[in-house]
Amino acid sequence: MIEPAALRAHYRAFLQPGRILLTGHSHQAWPDVARAAQLEAFDDAALHVDHKWGKAFEAADDVRAAIGSRLGCAPEEIALAASTHELVSRFLSALPLRTRPRLVTTGGEFHTIHRQLSRLAEEGVEVVWVAPSPIESLAARLADAIDMRTAAVLVSSVLFESSSVVPHLAELAAQARARGAAMLVDAYHAFQVVPFTVAELGGSDVFITAGGYKYAQWGEGNCFLRVPPSFEGRPVYTGWFADFAHLAAPRDGRPVGYGRRPCDRFAGSTYDPTSHYRARAVARFFDAQGLDLATLRAISLRQTARLLAGLEGLDVVTPRDERRGGFVALRVSDAGRVVSALEARGVMTDARGDVLRLGPAPYVTDDELERALAIVRDVLADVSSAR
Repeated sequence: MIEPAALRAHYRAFLQPGRILLTGHSHQAWPDVARAAQLEAFDDAALHVDHKWGKAFEAADDVRAAIGSRLGCAPEEIALAASTHELVSRFLSALPLRTRPRLVTTGGEFHTIHRQLSRLAEEGVEVVWVAPSPIESLAARLADAIDMRTAAVLVSSVLFESSSVVPHLAELAAQARARGAAMLVDAYHAFQVVPFTVAELGGSDVFITAGGYKYAQWGEGNCFLRVPPSFEGRPVYTGWFADFAHLAAPRDGRPVGYGRRPCDRFAGSTYDPTSHYRARAVARFFDAQGLDLATLRAISLRQTARLLAGLEGLDVVTPRDERRGGFVALRVSDAGRVVSALEARGVMTDARGDVLRLGPAPYVTDDELERALAIVRDVLADVSSAR
């Protein structure tokens, strides 16, 4: 087990005295190598000007390789973008919604999926919302909702409100496949904290989206979509990088073309490559520190178990067994006020609705967790007494 104290020297910029970062489920601290990587991106731009893109594409390929090694797939299956929303929207635009105008999802999806599908429903797309609870039967209930008019099923591998791991996704993928529907898994709250592979989430034809803003410590602009190698769809929402090699081809009215790799079909357009420099540096830092997925999972389970023990008697919505993700959530009254009161006392957290979320990270010490728990209990008592 890697001790958090041994890591803290690498996070000097973020780990300021007087505050405890329980934002590990949202914005983890960046190691100091991230700053050096951002300066490297600046220096490459200054030196190479418009020829910097060769260096930028090298960084992007290194990020694809890092993602592929963690997902158990080839780097060529990874499309990159600034946000999962951009990638999910391209995925949706490639679906045969004219002939299969039905989408199946859960009521527990993050805004990326929930908002966009809600808007599509306003335009006449049939969206079936399946209640996330009980979690054990969620995959089966999603499968029951898939019919021959269903274009895709969209589901998280870890729910963003409760930190519950969704079981039986491979079985759901098999049911979707049997009925000709695509399957997209939002693995953002699993990537780099709950180990998984493409095979474990359903196999070679499953789309997987996630990003590095949270547990990977890669920061903004580092999202990805794993694209099945057999994919031949044509996203309507398409950027000019999607056929970068043929930009000089005549505009002769032929159908819009795409690059040779399936992931190329989800490419966007001009982007800020600084994010990929940062992600590459942090991925290499994790490798050097021995922060592989098994180690990260062990640290997370130990830390979240400590939080769960300290929250005994409160309305905790996160599973107490190991079917949980990288944070602990509890239902509280006036959650926004609680978050503000905690921040005033040096504990950084967040809330979703009436759910307070506490996210540890590898650099958070046991002493910090104990101090944070004491402050949480004090603040909740103060809020309760003021009602």
